[in-house]
Amino acid sequence: MPPGPELIEPQWPAPPGVRAAFTLRTGGVSAAPYDSFNCASHVGDDEAAVAENRRRLCERLALPQAPAWLEQVHGTGVAVLGGSPEPLAPADAVVTRTVGRVCAVQVADCLPVLLASGDGAAVGAAHAGWRGLAAGVLEAAVRSLGADPGEVLAWLGPAIGPAHFEVGAEVREAFLKDGPTAAAAFTPNARGRWQCDLPALARQRLTALGVHRIYGGAWCTYADPAKFFSYRREGRCGRMAALIWRS
Repeated sequence: MPPGPELIEPQWPAPPGVRAAFTLRTGGVSAAPYDSFNCASHVGDDEAAVAENRRRLCERLALPQAPAWLEQVHGTGVAVLGGSPEPLAPADAVVTRTVGRVCAVQVADCLPVLLASGDGAAVGAAHAGWRGLAAGVLEAAVRSLGADPGEVLAWLGPAIGPAHFEVGAEVREAFLKDGPTAAAAFTPNARGRWQCDLPALARQRLTALGVHRIYGGAWCTYADPAKFFSYRREGRCGRMAALIWRS
């Protein structure tokens, strides 16, 4: 039997019954430049390869249902999963209180954030690129959980790190308009631009919401081509998936 997809299992004190995982780029069947475990159907990869990768994912994690794959648009929309599969509008976050429904977001430099209420009754996932993060996708996702923010747990998955995420002044200004604390997440470089710390910005915004149980955030997708896809490094590439569900 061929090897299955490799995963990161979040190290966080998730409530009983909450399961979560993050896929790496290995263990699939996609050809270059999507090699090999690409989960996305919108990047130009062979449809059959994507379908096989998704099948392997379901098998590897023994998922109760196929994940609800979103059409992500770098916005703040939140999809709410109920008791049966339904058409989903474009969204960049997804939450559920239903056992067996699998929340998922896809990334290749943007920050995936997994969320769980303290009692495990609600879980969610958010796709936090800089545009969605500045616009309020984490605020929308936490609000949609319907839980006390002080009891919410958040896990920050792999994303492009500050050493490699160079941005222009307009990105910095998009965050500074909400308060001066965001300035600490931007470091000027020799090219007159800024190095942006996306996980730090996410932590700031979660903390401002009252979410203090925050974990992860130490991986850089750009710096590790053996494990991670990176859109900024590669251009055409696959996508990894962050998943969370109630078992």
